[in-house]
Formats: sequence, C-alpha cells, structure tokens
Amino acid sequence: MRQHNFNSGPSVLPQQVLQEAAKAIIDFNGIGLSLLEVGHRTPHFVAVIEEAKQLVKELMQLNDEYEVLFLHGGATTQFMQIPMNLLDTNATAAYIDNGIWGNKAVKEASLFGNINVIASSADKKHTYINQNFDIPANAAYLHITSNNTVEGTQWHQFPTTDVPLIADMSSDIFSRQIDFKKFSLIYAGAQKNMGAAGVNLVVVKKSILGKIERKIPAIMDYRNHIEAGSLLNTPPVFAIYVAMLTLRWIKQEGGLEIMELNAIAKATLLYDTIDSLPLFNCRIDKASRSNMNAVFFIDNEDLQNKFLEECKANGMVGVKGYRTVGGIRVSMYNALAMESVIAITDLMKNFAAKHS
Repeated sequence: MRQHNFNSGPSVLPQQVLQEAAKAIIDFNGIGLSLLEVGHRTPHFVAVIEEAKQLVKELMQLNDEYEVLFLHGGATTQFMQIPMNLLDTNATAAYIDNGIWGNKAVKEASLFGNINVIASSADKKHTYINQNFDIPANAAYLHITSNNTVEGTQWHQFPTTDVPLIADMSSDIFSRQIDFKKFSLIYAGAQKNMGAAGVNLVVVKKSILGKIERKIPAIMDYRNHIEAGSLLNTPPVFAIYVAMLTLRWIKQEGGLEIMELNAIAKATLLYDTIDSLPLFNCRIDKASRSNMNAVFFIDNEDLQNKFLEECKANGMVGVKGYRTVGGIRVSMYNALAMESVIAITDLMKNFAAKHS
C-alpha cells in the first residue's frame, strides 16, 4: 500500500513520473540502453535537457534574457556560487534572514564580500516574514528565501527593488503564479516540487554576469555553464530526466495556475483544521503561513509523540518536525494528493476528540 508522503524533501513525486522514470532505467525510449547508461553528450540526453530548459522558461514565461542551468551541488552550493559571481570583495549585498536556510546563505556569502542583513525574523523565532526594511540603493543584490521549509513561513508578496533580486525557491518553485521577471536569479533544489534529489536549477538573467573583478574557478562561473549548455562537466543525468518528466506533468495538469489553486485548497483545509482544534497550535503569523510546509505543535509533548506514532501507524510519513524546531510538519508539495491532506485532517479530528 502506498503511504501518504509528507516528507519535506526528497518528497512526493507524481505516480506518472515514477512509472516513466522506472521504464527509462530499464530501456530508455526503446534504444536498448538504460537511461543510466546513456552518454550525456549524445542526442538522446541533449534532447532531454533542452526540453527541460524550454519547459522551465515556458512555465515561468521568461524570454531569452534568461538562461536555464541544471547544476550539481544542490541549492546549498548556490550560497557560495552566487556571491562568487556577483559580489566583489569590497561590495555589499543585502540579505533577509527568515530562517535556517537564509542564515546559512548569509554565512557563506560573507566569505566573499560585505553582507548587510536588512531584515530578520529571529526576534520571534522565525514565525513571521519581516517586511519592514529598506533596501540600500548601492547593494549588489538582494537575497531572499521565498519559502522557509523548516519554520513554515512563506513570502506572499515580494519586495519591489531596483537592485537585482535573487531568491532561493527550493521549496515552493512551480507551486504558484509569479512574475518571475522581477528576479535576476532564481535557484532551487529539485527534490521538493520539481523532481528527484541530485540536481539544482538556476535561472539567471544573463545581463547581471561578468561585472566583478574576482577570478572565478571555471566550474563555478555561470558563464561557462551557459556556454556549455549545462554540459560543462557530466551532469546528473537521471535527476535531470526526472525533473523534465515532472515539468511535463505540471504543464499537463494545467500549469502554475492549477498548482496554485491546488496548493491553496490543501493548505486551507489543513490550517482550518488546526485552528478549529484547540489541541493543535500553529505559532506562525497567519499572513506568513506557508502553503508548502505547515509547522504546528501539540503543547503536551507526550501527546505530540503519541500523535506522531498514530501518523506512522496510519501510513503517514515525514510528519515529524525539523530537529531544530520540533513539533509536527506537513509538507504539501505539488504532487501530494488532496486525499492525503484529508486523511491527516481526519486523523487530527479523531485524535483531538479522544485527547482534548
């Protein structure tokens, strides 16, 4: 029996994608080779990566000012690769710290230049998105994390600025309609909303590159990856193929409009259930609640552990909160069916009736 997969990443994938990927491992497109055996510079794989790039641009409604890259290292590598490419030694970049991943990005970027943390939500344990800030006009760029997987907060309105806007969208990319042209660089690990672990998506406006004096190692220079079509070195072939299949699925389902409607419906059901049951406590400011990752608590730790055990017994995985935050976390990415959210909310109601 398939379980209800609430994992925060690697996370749930569409069944259609899993089935197609499984076939490709045995025989890719009937060529007599596994996808795992296909040369990355052959027409077989070049067609895959080109389709994936085109789907990204189509879903984001971006033109040729932008380049799509599929890179190694996950989103965490971008914490250093971005300032390496965009922040001169004596320049200053603006960062907003709304949680663990934003904080890690600040620490890495500080190795390459001056970092000005213009806003933080640490004063309230990252339970809200702090939007009370001024963006320095001379900042090399402004970096934000669009959705905070660990803490359960999300930007619902993005800053307006004349400096290049950069976003880590690892946990909410392709989940809603956004004016992606507001951003100069977007990056995201694939393992939440757009595929399997092992590849990182970077979408970059080409005009922001090549403006610093620092020498950049060849493998870290975005311009080299653009010139090589994401084939500067051997790419993660299977992860890119799964990303391409997932992007196809998003398009087939109706694109970002449908993803957003589904995300709102799932999140509304879960948060309404939490708010209606005094046993459960969501500490996140309502205006900042994430549609992707709901973080909440049962104040009695023994009861909370009992609830987590009941989730496990009912085939619900990935529900325990992140180790630094604790509590309960329900991740509701694109491929999670509404039936799974209904199942956990029914369990919550029954559990509350027994233990309130």
